[in-house]
Amino acid sequence: MLLYTVRRLLASALVLLASSFLVFMLTAATVDPLAQFRTRQPVPPPAFFAAKRAELGLDKPILLRYWDWLTGVLHGDFGNNIAGNPVGPTLMTRLGVTARMVIAAMLLAIILAIVVGVITAVRKDKLSDYVATTISYILIALPVFWLAVLLKEFVAIRFNELIGKTVLYTASEESPGISQYGTTSEIFWDRVGHLILPTIALAALSFAAWSRFQRASMLDVMSSEYMRFGRAKGVPYRKVLIKHGLRNALIPLTTVVAIGVGTIFGGAVITEKVFNWNGMGRYFIEDGLGQSDLNVVLGWLIVSAFFVVLFNLIADLLYAVLDPRIRLS
Repeated sequence: MLLYTVRRLLASALVLLASSFLVFMLTAATVDPLAQFRTRQPVPPPAFFAAKRAELGLDKPILLRYWDWLTGVLHGDFGNNIAGNPVGPTLMTRLGVTARMVIAAMLLAIILAIVVGVITAVRKDKLSDYVATTISYILIALPVFWLAVLLKEFVAIRFNELIGKTVLYTASEESPGISQYGTTSEIFWDRVGHLILPTIALAALSFAAWSRFQRASMLDVMSSEYMRFGRAKGVPYRKVLIKHGLRNALIPLTTVVAIGVGTIFGGAVITEKVFNWNGMGRYFIEDGLGQSDLNVVLGWLIVSAFFVVLFNLIADLLYAVLDPRIRLS
């Protein structure tokens, strides 16, 4: 197991290094940090652009710029934005906000996908299977921003009116100023209330598709020889289903979840915009793309790439836990 883990760690490090190179080259070729200055009236003189290029390091060869940026990132320095402020501290603060939503959404989506996938597989062609399938296809077809708007307008407002107080919040990640005057318990429950709707909206993006994979995987496992052999030996059906069937059926879902991390991060960008969260996605849209700020865009992309690689590494390690034959191969 140790050798298997070391091999996966080295492979993940190489993938992340290659990703950083591609991210930097593609971003440097498409994002012009000086674009906002070119539209000013009157247009600044050439000397201004030359000084700005030197200040931002744009006058250096592209490979040297990549090396400077990479060594800085390895030391926790993501460079400065156009205004001259460090990107790293702001990015890490925004990441903490986004992480609450992403982690909660992933946990909710995984749990629902497993439960719904197993139930619909066991009850194949029954009413519950048809209902779950219909709901899944509807959620797959719905854009995340549209689902978020529906939750805000038709769930939160009516639910709050029904119980006579605000429990489901439709904007921001916490009530303004509560971190200054609230107790630890008050801050926690306030953030939970703000977290519910964005989590549901973001989790629905992945749960619907993941549950279909889990159902298909579970159906395949249930028709296998070892499942029939276990039943023939007199092992209770539920024990065979959970201990042997579900364990093997989780392997394909693990792959799908690891690949879907990028989708979750992409969905978080839209969800944060709809719910007005001050997270990493909003920072990417408004301060990065909105102002053509190269270091902000690069920071968001490399952090997202890191988590995609990290979750794929976790998936590789989970394969070895779920199926011991993998770590021996």
